[in-house]
Amino acid sequence: MNSLTVRALLVRGMLAGLAAGVPALLVSYVLGEPRIDAAIAFEEAHSHEHEMEVVGRGLQSTAGLATGVLVYGVALGGIAALAFCFALGRIGRFGARATALLLSGAALVAGYVVPFLKYPANPPSVGDPDTIGKRTALYFLMMLLGLLLAVAATLLGRRLAPKLGKWYATVAAVAAFVAAVGLAYAFLPAVNEVPADFSATLLWQFRLSALAVQLVLWTAFGLVFGQLAERVVTPRPAAERAGAVSVAS
Repeated sequence: MNSLTVRALLVRGMLAGLAAGVPALLVSYVLGEPRIDAAIAFEEAHSHEHEMEVVGRGLQSTAGLATGVLVYGVALGGIAALAFCFALGRIGRFGARATALLLSGAALVAGYVVPFLKYPANPPSVGDPDTIGKRTALYFLMMLLGLLLAVAATLLGRRLAPKLGKWYATVAAVAAFVAAVGLAYAFLPAVNEVPADFSATLLWQFRLSALAVQLVLWTAFGLVFGQLAERVVTPRPAAERAGAVSVAS
């Protein structure tokens, strides 16, 4: 790809990330915010200290949430678009839309589900404030490992394909990825700081809502970006465009 094509895909990736952030924002507001309010109520009921809020809860759950989710979508969209430029044509004979969906699915699994299963998301009042730095570092380490292992598994599958065939090479690569992730889970320290009297139902619902937000975000991004990238990578022939213009006129 030349620099103009990469730039065009980068811009479209950011736009697709912004578009995907809209349904993710709605899911986060509908499913996530009520659970956060319930967790905050639990924290206030069990805390003897009352701190003054710098930013009100109403602003946090509306403008703050929208800003965070949409900026997050734009940033991830740009990164995913650059990854798409590298992956297109290198992971198989897939078109732009199929590559975008495969890339989105891989990013969801390796970049979110893998660290989520080891260090799942927690609502307010869950977790020791003194260990937040350690917990954050462990989460991002697991995320980095998930992404690196996904890349390594892809390369392994490509090397095994001429010997085993695509199907068995894919099965072997997936098995190697799962085994490597399992080893990482076994060696990295566990974190369990949920209060004994915290509602298990609330915790489960919050974690499911966090997973739903990511699922909606990456699915929408894959669909939108795939369509936009298809127009850049395989533009319509000039004769077809001219015919469309003449019909319209």
